[in-house]
Amino acid sequence: MSDYQVIFDQIPIRYDLASHIMIFGIVQGFFLAFVIFLRASRKSAIHLFGWVLLVQCLVFFDVYLCYTGLMKYTIHLNDSTEFLVLLIPPTLYFFLYTLLERKPLDLKKQWPHFVLPILYFISQINYLLSPEEVKLNAYLGAYHRDLGYVDVPGDVSYFYHQIKDRFRWLVLASFAFYLFLTAKLVWKAKKKSFASPKHIKVDKYVFSRNTVIIFLVLGLTLFLIYLNFDDDGGDHYLGILQTVTIFITSFFILSESRFFEKSWIADKYETLSTNSIQFDTIEDFMTESEFFSQQDVSLKTVAEELDTNANMVSKIINSETGMNFNDYINQKRILLSKDRLLDGDYAHLTVEAIGLSVGFNSKSAFYAAFKKHVGQSPSAYMKAKKG
Repeated sequence: MSDYQVIFDQIPIRYDLASHIMIFGIVQGFFLAFVIFLRASRKSAIHLFGWVLLVQCLVFFDVYLCYTGLMKYTIHLNDSTEFLVLLIPPTLYFFLYTLLERKPLDLKKQWPHFVLPILYFISQINYLLSPEEVKLNAYLGAYHRDLGYVDVPGDVSYFYHQIKDRFRWLVLASFAFYLFLTAKLVWKAKKKSFASPKHIKVDKYVFSRNTVIIFLVLGLTLFLIYLNFDDDGGDHYLGILQTVTIFITSFFILSESRFFEKSWIADKYETLSTNSIQFDTIEDFMTESEFFSQQDVSLKTVAEELDTNANMVSKIINSETGMNFNDYINQKRILLSKDRLLDGDYAHLTVEAIGLSVGFNSKSAFYAAFKKHVGQSPSAYMKAKKG
């Protein structure tokens, strides 16, 4: 064992291509999270995506400090983000759940997802409260074993290592479990999804599918790194992958921005600065009341129910879904009719009657809308599902 200051001074500071790539991704990730928190509704899926980015950036900033050697100046924070690693898979799952299911996150029901990170954090409290010598030795053991170790107080307990030594396997198990859950969510969404308008480059299904692919690549990379490195020396590869992911995400966000629309400067709705509402408000109202199933529903009646302007409702629906009001309403009607066509409680109704029950005023209108959104007639749909 050697003197603390002597070893401290020998820890090298390393700046290379890998460290530059990592810090670019971390800064960009923090910036995206800031923009999302500033602009997105707190109940929206996008707001949860901001938390996904924030958690990941905090973890990889820790990796950056360790890789470059700057951790020696903040040694009291060494390994302080380990429990956040266990939050990455569930926060990503929460984001896709709220995005695809259109349901707000209910912490009363979803609390079991936080059990593992919380229990791990509790198990490491003794380490987090340990003297700096203990944390310096932990860092040296992971990155600079050749420098030796420093003396520590004799009364330090290391019982937390019983869990800490199994941290890698906890991470891999968590990634595998939530990869299964997220893949199941996307598969379920694919079976009931509608075709997106042509001008939408990346709809929520495509974005979710790509997210699962990135999730899988990250998990496989994590597994390969754990196989080839006994310590944390390979974590910078994950940091580089994270940077690539951040910039791919930034590209998709920018590619869907109104900044590239020809009419964004002279938007015909720009004078509507009052009575502004969020898309989630419209969506929740439609879902809870099934207002769309009324045959006399119109922009005017929806705006009156929401105490806002009809043009504002039209603008929000168009900007969020890429559809006009009629297609938006018909999409919801068709979704409800698909359930009723297969529901035994509605078996006594004809196909035409089911169309009327969801808001269409004629058989021809129902059939035309159903074929447009589903790609087949109601009868063919029933036959395929029951066949």
